[in-house]
Amino acid sequence: MDVWLLRHAAAEDRPASGRDEDRILTPEGSTRARSVALGLAAIEAGIGRVITSPYRRARQTAEAAAGALGLEGTLIESRALEPERDPVEILNELSQGAQDVLLVGHQPHLGSLLGLLIAGEGVQIPLKKAAVARVTLTGRWSATLRAFMPPRLLERLGARQPT
Repeated sequence: MDVWLLRHAAAEDRPASGRDEDRILTPEGSTRARSVALGLAAIEAGIGRVITSPYRRARQTAEAAAGALGLEGTLIESRALEPERDPVEILNELSQGAQDVLLVGHQPHLGSLLGLLIAGEGVQIPLKKAAVARVTLTGRWSATLRAFMPPRLLERLGARQPT
């Protein structure tokens, strides 16, 4: 199974509520999320499901990706993708499915998850905002890195698609 990791796009610094989970994407972040999503669709990733953190900025990024991939209305929210969670929690959830999956979340969580899978416990491989990594699971807590894509690359790929 391939697991795609997508960090949410740029978000506001402080929401009106003062709660981190309420932060929304900036206008630039929304544009980038849509562009990156088109890039994912352009490479025909084969993603069959999208799981997102329940935080608003991650959900907005996931909605853009699901729409571009033709998976709108099928988002799955998981608290296991919240920023401070143990990466093993989401790996336990993934063991329940066989489809390739896109995980949309945050730093430091995604960096810890990526590090765990390809280098072992205690390693962090940070993802920039709206960046994507693709791994192929090779064992329970191990994977092979297949791609590490900055947002600009995905934006260029998406821009080549006919509208």
